[in-house]
Amino acid sequence: MDAIDAAKKPFLLTRSLSYHHTFHRRARDSSIPFWKILADDNPNVSNSNLGVVIYTTSLRSIRRTHADCCAVRAIFRGLRVAVDERDVSIHAAFRHELQTMVGSKSRPVALPQVFVCGKHIGGAEEVRLLHEAGEMGRLVEGVLGQDPAFVCGGCGGVRFVPCGNCRGSRKVFVEEEGRMRRCEDCNENGLVRCAGCFSFSFN
Repeated sequence: MDAIDAAKKPFLLTRSLSYHHTFHRRARDSSIPFWKILADDNPNVSNSNLGVVIYTTSLRSIRRTHADCCAVRAIFRGLRVAVDERDVSIHAAFRHELQTMVGSKSRPVALPQVFVCGKHIGGAEEVRLLHEAGEMGRLVEGVLGQDPAFVCGGCGGVRFVPCGNCRGSRKVFVEEEGRMRRCEDCNENGLVRCAGCFSFSFN
């Protein structure tokens, strides 16, 4: 194996990275395969990120959406790559983040939505087509790897834990003011991201 091949070989992590409808598609030249252009024309998406991020939901109220999220999750598990799965039903900030990046603040965005190395790949159908064409494996070359059977011991794969500051109550007592105030460390559900799970950032 030469130096170039070694550099491309994914590094396997021993800790958990935990895996956990209407989307406006950009107009594009149908003669060009979509994986060739991806999101290069989208200024909202950073190209500096080296990881796989999936915006998903744990809610099962819409069967098709739940099935799509499970299918995409299974594809990346099969590729043995680390995934930062961002559940918009648990953390509202993820929903706003996704809407900002796809330029769709006024309309709902179909789930799941996938980003690879900062590039917007698309939803379940795009991921499926890439996988069947053998292109997804190429796109994730060099991405951190992960054992698909590994589950975080801190959160059990949920990726969130109760806030240690307010213990999930969302309220803390401020002695200087002599009253309760909203905890600034947790989200709307009194949760914080699990410290035992690796997370990627677009910032």
